Amino acid sequence: MKKKILISTGGSGGHVIPAGIFFEHLKNDFDVFLSSDERGIKFLNLTKEKVKIINTPKLKNNFFLLPFNFFLIVFLTIKSFFFIRKNNIDVLISTGGYMSLPLCISAKILNLKIYLFEPNMVIGRANAFFMKLCEKIFCYSDNIKNFPEKYLDKIIVINPLLRKNFYSIKFDDKKIVDEVKLLIIGGSQGAKFFDEGVKNAILNLSKKYKLKIYQQSNNENFDTLKNFYNSKYIDHKLFDYKENVSEYISDSNLCITRAGASTLSELTFLNVPYLAVPYPFAKDNHQYENALFYKNKNCCWILEQNNITSEVLSKKLIQIIENKDDYSEKKRNMKNFSYQNSWNKINEKIIQVINEN
Repeated sequence: MKKKILISTGGSGGHVIPAGIFFEHLKNDFDVFLSSDERGIKFLNLTKEKVKIINTPKLKNNFFLLPFNFFLIVFLTIKSFFFIRKNNIDVLISTGGYMSLPLCISAKILNLKIYLFEPNMVIGRANAFFMKLCEKIFCYSDNIKNFPEKYLDKIIVINPLLRKNFYSIKFDDKKIVDEVKLLIIGGSQGAKFFDEGVKNAILNLSKKYKLKIYQQSNNENFDTLKNFYNSKYIDHKLFDYKENVSEYISDSNLCITRAGASTLSELTFLNVPYLAVPYPFAKDNHQYENALFYKNKNCCWILEQNNITSEVLSKKLIQIIENKDDYSEKKRNMKNFSYQNSWNKINEKIIQVINEN
Protein backbone atom coordinates (compact mmCIF):
# COMPACT_ATOMS: atom_id res chain seq x y z
CA MET A 1 0.00 0.00 0.00
CA LYS A 2 1.30 3.46 -0.93
CA LYS A 3 2.24 5.94 1.79
CA LYS A 4 -0.25 8.77 2.14
CA ILE A 5 1.26 12.24 2.05
CA LEU A 6 -0.42 15.54 2.88
CA ILE A 7 1.17 18.75 1.55
CA SER A 8 0.26 21.84 3.57
CA THR A 9 0.31 25.22 1.86
CA GLY A 10 -1.64 28.43 1.29
CA GLY A 11 -1.34 32.18 0.99
CA SER A 12 0.81 33.57 -1.83
CA GLY A 13 2.22 31.88 -4.91
CA GLY A 14 5.60 31.67 -3.18
CA HIS A 15 4.16 28.99 -0.88
CA VAL A 16 1.56 27.41 -3.15
CA ILE A 17 3.41 26.98 -6.46
CA PRO A 18 6.20 24.87 -4.82
CA ALA A 19 3.48 22.79 -3.10
CA GLY A 20 1.98 22.03 -6.50
CA ILE A 21 5.44 21.02 -7.75
CA PHE A 22 5.91 18.70 -4.76
CA PHE A 23 2.52 17.17 -5.61
CA GLU A 24 3.66 16.46 -9.18
CA HIS A 25 6.93 14.92 -7.97
CA LEU A 26 5.22 12.61 -5.48
CA LYS A 27 1.90 11.64 -7.08
CA ASN A 28 3.16 8.54 -8.91
CA ASP A 29 4.87 6.97 -5.90
CA PHE A 30 2.53 8.01 -3.09
CA ASP A 31 -1.12 8.77 -2.48
CA VAL A 32 -0.92 12.58 -2.18
CA PHE A 33 -3.36 15.16 -0.81
CA LEU A 34 -2.91 18.91 -0.59
CA SER A 35 -4.38 21.41 1.86
CA SER A 36 -4.63 25.15 1.27
CA ASP A 37 -6.48 28.19 2.49
CA GLU A 38 -8.87 30.09 0.20
CA ARG A 39 -6.12 32.51 -0.88
CA GLY A 40 -3.95 29.74 -2.23
CA ILE A 41 -6.55 27.85 -4.27
CA LYS A 42 -6.20 30.17 -7.26
CA PHE A 43 -2.60 29.03 -7.78
CA LEU A 44 -3.53 25.34 -7.97
CA ASN A 45 -4.75 23.19 -10.83
CA LEU A 46 -5.79 20.04 -9.00
CA THR A 47 -9.02 18.04 -8.68
CA LYS A 48 -11.28 18.91 -5.75
CA GLU A 49 -10.90 15.38 -4.38
CA LYS A 50 -7.21 16.01 -3.76
CA VAL A 51 -7.48 19.46 -2.14
CA LYS A 52 -8.69 20.14 1.38
CA ILE A 53 -9.45 23.75 2.33
CA ILE A 54 -8.31 24.61 5.84
CA ASN A 55 -8.81 28.32 5.84
CA THR A 56 -6.33 29.66 8.39
CA PRO A 57 -6.63 33.47 8.40
CA LYS A 58 -3.73 35.78 9.09
CA LEU A 59 -3.18 36.09 12.82
CA LYS A 60 -3.07 39.73 13.88
CA ASN A 61 -0.50 40.98 16.40
CA ASN A 62 -3.23 42.57 18.45
CA PHE A 63 -3.42 41.95 22.20
CA PHE A 64 -7.23 42.09 22.23
CA LEU A 65 -7.46 39.44 19.50
CA LEU A 66 -5.24 36.93 21.29
CA PRO A 67 -8.17 34.96 22.80
CA PHE A 68 -9.89 34.84 19.40
CA ASN A 69 -6.67 33.69 17.70
CA PHE A 70 -6.14 31.00 20.31
CA PHE A 71 -9.63 29.50 19.94
CA LEU A 72 -9.41 29.75 16.16
CA ILE A 73 -6.15 27.78 16.10
CA VAL A 74 -7.64 25.18 18.47
CA PHE A 75 -10.69 24.80 16.20
CA LEU A 76 -8.58 24.46 13.04
CA THR A 77 -6.21 22.04 14.77
CA ILE A 78 -9.16 19.80 15.69
CA LYS A 79 -10.43 20.01 12.10
CA SER A 80 -6.95 19.12 10.81
CA PHE A 81 -6.62 16.28 13.34
CA PHE A 82 -9.77 14.54 12.11
CA PHE A 83 -8.89 15.07 8.45
CA ILE A 84 -5.46 13.48 8.94
CA ARG A 85 -6.87 10.56 10.91
CA LYS A 86 -9.81 9.97 8.55
CA ASN A 87 -7.49 9.79 5.53
CA ASN A 88 -4.75 7.78 7.30
CA ILE A 89 -2.05 10.29 6.42
CA ASP A 90 1.51 9.02 7.05
CA VAL A 91 3.63 12.07 6.17
CA LEU A 92 3.12 15.84 6.25
CA ILE A 93 5.10 18.23 4.03
CA SER A 94 4.74 21.92 4.86
CA THR A 95 5.80 24.65 2.43
CA GLY A 96 5.79 27.22 5.23
CA GLY A 97 3.59 30.12 6.31
CA TYR A 98 1.09 30.60 9.12
CA MET A 99 -1.36 28.36 7.20
CA SER A 100 0.67 25.30 8.22
CA LEU A 101 0.25 25.83 11.98
CA PRO A 102 -2.90 23.70 12.66
CA LEU A 103 -1.76 20.84 10.44
CA CYS A 104 1.76 20.71 11.88
CA ILE A 105 0.37 20.66 15.43
CA SER A 106 -2.06 17.86 14.48
CA ALA A 107 0.65 15.90 12.69
CA LYS A 108 2.85 16.04 15.78
CA ILE A 109 -0.01 14.91 18.05
CA LEU A 110 -0.58 11.93 15.72
CA ASN A 111 3.19 11.23 15.57
CA LEU A 112 3.45 11.74 11.82
CA LYS A 113 6.73 12.43 10.09
CA ILE A 114 6.97 16.12 9.17
CA TYR A 115 9.09 17.58 6.38
CA LEU A 116 9.54 21.31 5.81
CA PHE A 117 10.43 23.30 2.70
CA GLU A 118 12.31 26.61 2.77
CA PRO A 119 13.03 28.17 -0.66
CA ASN A 120 14.20 31.52 0.72
CA MET A 121 17.66 32.47 1.91
CA VAL A 122 16.21 33.46 5.31
CA ILE A 123 14.47 30.85 7.46
CA GLY A 124 10.74 31.58 7.69
CA ARG A 125 9.17 32.02 11.11
CA ALA A 126 6.80 29.06 10.76
CA ASN A 127 9.63 26.80 9.63
CA ALA A 128 11.86 27.99 12.47
CA PHE A 129 9.03 27.29 14.93
CA PHE A 130 8.58 23.69 13.70
CA MET A 131 12.27 22.90 13.16
CA LYS A 132 12.47 20.82 16.31
CA LEU A 133 9.55 18.66 15.19
CA CYS A 134 10.57 17.90 11.60
CA GLU A 135 12.60 15.02 10.16
CA LYS A 136 14.28 17.09 7.43
CA ILE A 137 13.93 20.46 5.71
CA PHE A 138 14.39 20.87 1.94
CA CYS A 139 16.40 24.00 1.05
CA TYR A 140 18.25 25.46 -1.94
CA SER A 141 21.37 26.15 0.13
CA ASP A 142 22.95 25.07 3.41
CA ASN A 143 23.75 28.70 4.19
CA ILE A 144 20.34 30.04 5.24
CA LYS A 145 20.27 33.24 7.29
CA ASN A 146 19.00 32.88 10.88
CA PHE A 147 18.95 29.08 10.57
CA PRO A 148 19.32 27.44 14.03
CA GLU A 149 22.81 25.97 14.14
CA LYS A 150 21.78 22.94 16.16
CA TYR A 151 19.46 21.81 13.35
CA LEU A 152 21.87 22.22 10.42
CA ASP A 153 22.03 18.44 10.03
CA LYS A 154 18.35 18.46 9.03
CA ILE A 155 18.99 20.43 5.84
CA ILE A 156 18.58 18.56 2.55
CA VAL A 157 19.90 20.72 -0.30
CA ILE A 158 17.98 20.28 -3.55
CA ASN A 159 18.07 22.10 -6.87
CA PRO A 160 15.42 24.83 -7.14
CA LEU A 161 11.92 23.47 -7.78
CA LEU A 162 10.60 24.36 -11.23
CA ARG A 163 7.24 23.68 -12.81
CA LYS A 164 7.56 20.65 -15.09
CA ASN A 165 6.88 22.54 -18.32
CA PHE A 166 10.07 24.61 -17.80
CA TYR A 167 12.21 21.54 -18.51
CA SER A 168 10.65 21.06 -21.95
CA ILE A 169 11.37 24.61 -23.14
CA LYS A 170 13.95 24.58 -25.89
CA PHE A 171 17.03 26.43 -24.69
CA ASP A 172 17.81 29.48 -26.78
CA ASP A 173 20.93 31.47 -25.96
CA LYS A 174 19.17 34.81 -26.43
CA LYS A 175 21.17 38.02 -26.49
CA ILE A 176 20.22 41.64 -26.94
CA VAL A 177 20.92 42.36 -30.60
CA ASP A 178 18.27 44.30 -32.51
CA GLU A 179 15.49 44.41 -29.91
CA VAL A 180 15.22 44.65 -26.13
CA LYS A 181 12.58 42.14 -25.06
CA LEU A 182 11.94 43.28 -21.51
CA LEU A 183 9.94 41.17 -19.09
CA ILE A 184 8.50 42.85 -15.98
CA ILE A 185 7.32 40.58 -13.14
CA GLY A 186 5.74 41.97 -10.00
CA GLY A 187 5.15 38.68 -8.19
CA SER A 188 2.03 36.58 -7.63
CA GLN A 189 0.36 39.32 -5.60
CA GLY A 190 1.11 42.03 -8.15
CA ALA A 191 3.18 45.11 -7.43
CA LYS A 192 1.87 48.64 -7.79
CA PHE A 193 5.42 49.95 -7.95
CA PHE A 194 6.03 47.88 -11.10
CA ASP A 195 2.81 49.10 -12.72
CA GLU A 196 3.48 52.76 -11.94
CA GLY A 197 7.17 53.17 -11.13
CA VAL A 198 8.79 51.82 -14.28
CA LYS A 199 6.67 53.56 -16.93
CA ASN A 200 8.87 56.64 -17.32
CA ALA A 201 12.00 54.49 -17.43
CA ILE A 202 10.49 52.40 -20.22
CA LEU A 203 9.49 55.55 -22.06
CA ASN A 204 13.13 56.72 -21.88
CA LEU A 205 14.33 53.36 -23.18
CA SER A 206 11.86 53.43 -26.07
CA LYS A 207 13.56 56.57 -27.39
CA LYS A 208 16.89 54.73 -27.59
CA TYR A 209 16.02 51.08 -28.40
CA LYS A 210 13.46 48.98 -30.19
CA LEU A 211 11.35 47.55 -27.35
CA LYS A 212 9.00 44.65 -26.78
CA ILE A 213 7.47 44.69 -23.27
CA TYR A 214 6.00 41.67 -21.50
CA GLN A 215 4.47 42.84 -18.23
CA GLN A 216 2.65 41.02 -15.47
CA SER A 217 -0.06 43.19 -13.96
CA ASN A 218 -3.16 42.88 -11.84
CA ASN A 219 -6.68 43.65 -13.00
CA GLU A 220 -6.80 47.04 -11.28
CA ASN A 221 -4.02 48.53 -13.42
CA PHE A 222 -4.48 46.54 -16.62
CA ASP A 223 -6.35 49.20 -18.60
CA THR A 224 -4.15 52.06 -17.36
CA LEU A 225 -1.00 50.26 -18.49
CA LYS A 226 -2.54 49.25 -21.78
CA ASN A 227 -3.55 52.85 -22.53
CA PHE A 228 -0.07 54.08 -21.61
CA TYR A 229 1.74 51.67 -23.93
CA ASN A 230 -0.72 52.28 -26.76
CA SER A 231 -0.41 56.05 -26.43
CA LYS A 232 3.40 55.81 -26.62
CA TYR A 233 3.33 53.25 -29.46
CA ILE A 234 5.34 50.75 -27.43
CA ASP A 235 4.93 47.11 -28.45
CA HIS A 236 3.64 45.20 -25.43
CA LYS A 237 1.85 42.18 -24.04
CA LEU A 238 0.17 42.33 -20.62
CA PHE A 239 -0.62 39.20 -18.63
CA ASP A 240 -1.69 38.20 -15.12
CA TYR A 241 -0.33 35.64 -12.65
CA LYS A 242 -2.67 32.91 -13.97
CA GLU A 243 -0.99 32.80 -17.36
CA ASN A 244 1.94 30.57 -18.21
CA VAL A 245 4.88 32.88 -17.48
CA SER A 246 7.38 30.42 -18.98
CA GLU A 247 6.30 31.50 -22.47
CA TYR A 248 7.20 35.13 -21.74
CA ILE A 249 10.44 34.29 -19.93
CA SER A 250 11.62 32.14 -22.82
CA ASP A 251 11.02 34.95 -25.33
CA SER A 252 12.69 37.68 -23.23
CA ASN A 253 16.31 38.76 -23.13
CA LEU A 254 16.13 40.96 -20.01
CA CYS A 255 13.88 41.12 -16.95
CA ILE A 256 12.97 43.45 -14.09
CA THR A 257 11.54 41.41 -11.25
CA ARG A 258 10.73 41.09 -7.57
CA ALA A 259 12.93 38.56 -5.79
CA GLY A 260 10.62 35.71 -4.88
CA ALA A 261 12.55 32.43 -4.76
CA SER A 262 10.48 30.71 -7.47
CA THR A 263 10.74 33.57 -9.96
CA LEU A 264 14.52 33.93 -9.56
CA SER A 265 14.95 30.17 -10.00
CA GLU A 266 12.89 30.18 -13.19
CA LEU A 267 14.71 33.15 -14.72
CA THR A 268 18.09 31.66 -13.84
CA PHE A 269 17.18 28.27 -15.29
CA LEU A 270 15.97 29.81 -18.58
CA ASN A 271 19.10 31.98 -18.73
CA VAL A 272 17.40 35.39 -18.79
CA PRO A 273 19.53 38.06 -17.03
CA TYR A 274 17.50 40.09 -14.57
CA LEU A 275 17.53 43.22 -12.47
CA ALA A 276 16.06 42.30 -9.09
CA VAL A 277 14.07 44.90 -7.15
CA PRO A 278 13.36 43.13 -3.82
CA TYR A 279 10.06 43.88 -2.11
CA PRO A 280 11.24 46.16 0.71
CA PHE A 281 8.54 45.08 3.20
CA ALA A 282 9.08 41.32 2.93
CA LYS A 283 9.42 39.56 6.29
CA ASP A 284 13.03 39.45 7.48
CA ASN A 285 13.98 41.15 4.19
CA HIS A 286 14.07 37.68 2.62
CA GLN A 287 13.63 38.95 -0.95
CA TYR A 288 16.83 40.95 -0.70
CA GLU A 289 18.66 37.89 0.63
CA ASN A 290 17.24 35.79 -2.24
CA ALA A 291 18.55 38.27 -4.80
CA LEU A 292 21.90 38.54 -2.99
CA PHE A 293 22.32 34.75 -3.24
CA TYR A 294 22.31 35.02 -7.05
CA LYS A 295 24.22 38.31 -7.15
CA ASN A 296 27.06 36.70 -5.19
CA LYS A 297 27.25 34.13 -7.99
CA ASN A 298 27.34 37.03 -10.47
CA CYS A 299 24.02 35.99 -12.01
CA CYS A 300 22.03 39.23 -11.61
CA TRP A 301 21.91 42.90 -10.67
CA ILE A 302 20.09 44.41 -7.68
CA LEU A 303 18.42 47.80 -7.21
CA GLU A 304 16.69 48.56 -3.93
CA GLN A 305 13.27 50.14 -4.36
CA ASN A 306 13.95 52.97 -1.91
CA ASN A 307 16.78 54.20 -4.15
CA ILE A 308 14.89 54.06 -7.45
CA THR A 309 13.73 56.99 -9.54
CA SER A 310 12.84 56.79 -13.23
CA GLU A 311 16.24 58.36 -14.01
CA VAL A 312 18.15 55.86 -11.83
CA LEU A 313 16.26 52.94 -13.37
CA SER A 314 16.75 54.20 -16.93
CA LYS A 315 20.47 54.67 -16.35
CA LYS A 316 20.84 51.18 -14.85
CA LEU A 317 18.96 49.48 -17.70
CA ILE A 318 20.97 51.33 -20.34
CA GLN A 319 24.18 50.34 -18.54
CA ILE A 320 23.08 46.67 -18.56
CA ILE A 321 22.11 46.75 -22.25
CA GLU A 322 25.30 48.52 -23.36
CA ASN A 323 27.76 46.45 -21.31
CA LYS A 324 27.69 43.33 -23.50
CA ASP A 325 30.56 41.63 -21.66
CA ASP A 326 28.89 41.86 -18.25
CA TYR A 327 25.57 40.73 -19.74
CA SER A 328 27.21 37.69 -21.37
CA GLU A 329 29.06 36.83 -18.16
CA LYS A 330 25.77 36.81 -16.25
CA LYS A 331 24.34 34.38 -18.81
CA ARG A 332 27.35 32.06 -18.53
CA ASN A 333 27.15 32.02 -14.74
CA MET A 334 23.41 31.31 -14.80
CA LYS A 335 23.97 28.43 -17.18
CA ASN A 336 26.73 26.98 -14.98
CA PHE A 337 24.50 27.30 -11.91
CA SER A 338 21.52 25.53 -13.52
CA TYR A 339 23.02 22.82 -15.70
CA GLN A 340 22.53 20.05 -13.11
CA ASN A 341 18.90 20.95 -12.44
CA SER A 342 16.65 18.25 -13.92
CA TRP A 343 13.17 17.00 -13.03
CA ASN A 344 14.38 13.42 -12.57
CA LYS A 345 17.28 14.33 -10.24
CA ILE A 346 15.04 16.35 -7.94
CA ASN A 347 12.33 13.68 -8.11
CA GLU A 348 14.72 10.91 -7.09
CA LYS A 349 16.19 12.92 -4.21
CA ILE A 350 12.82 13.90 -2.68
CA ILE A 351 11.45 10.35 -2.90
CA GLN A 352 14.68 8.90 -1.51
CA VAL A 353 14.62 11.23 1.52
CA ILE A 354 10.98 10.43 2.32
CA ASN A 355 11.50 6.67 1.98
CA GLU A 356 14.69 6.66 4.06
CA ASN A 357 13.35 8.57 7.08
